Parts: sequence; C-alpha cells; structure tokens
Amino acid sequence: MTKVRDIVALLEAEVLSGGDKLDEEVKSVGASDMISDMLALSKPGMIILTGYTYPQVIRTALVTDLLGLIVVRGKNIAPETIAYARENNFLLLRTRGYLYSSCGKIYAMGLQGGDAGKE
Repeated sequence: MTKVRDIVALLEAEVLSGGDKLDEEVKSVGASDMISDMLALSKPGMIILTGYTYPQVIRTALVTDLLGLIVVRGKNIAPETIAYARENNFLLLRTRGYLYSSCGKIYAMGLQGGDAGKE
C-alpha cells in the first residue's frame, strides 16, 4: 500500500495544501495537462501529475474526487490556485522533477496507473 507520504518523499515534493492527507492510500496515478482528460479519466484515490497551475485544475479535481495533484517542474503556481486548494483542504504538492521522470519513479515503486488492466 502506497501512502501520499511515500510519494512526497520519493519526489522530494513540497506540500502546499492538504497536509493532513499524508497517510491516505494512493490507489492509482495519472498524468495530464488537459482538464478534459482529468474529467474523463480520474478516479477516487487517484493522484494526477500535471504542469497546469491555474485555479481551474483544483475545481476540476474537486468534482472528480481526486485525492490530489502534483505540479511538476517546480512551476510557479498562481497564488489563487494555492489559496483555493487550501480553502478546500485539497492535497496539492509540487516537485522539481519533470513529468516523465516523476511518473517513472512512481511507476518503479509499483503503483499502477489509472489505465491498469485496460491493455
């Protein structure tokens, strides 16, 4: 069982919001910069890695029951995005790792992608 704190440590991620969720189980992981993909493919207990940093990403995550988001490449995140995540106690992390390498590290630890079993 992979917990949020395992991913935080692995990616040396900064917890920007939702720090009380560090002991929650991560059921799957995905990656997308497209809101439409997040809406279509997300599942409860899932974390999505993204480069998208505007408040709409938090709104989307909240309506899809995502566990959290990880913003990659150490991107600057709009202050209103962080504020909205905090207002809703939504898990928002940031890592300096790039999308590809961050996904690879998570995959190597054995966590399945959102598409597992669909091959």
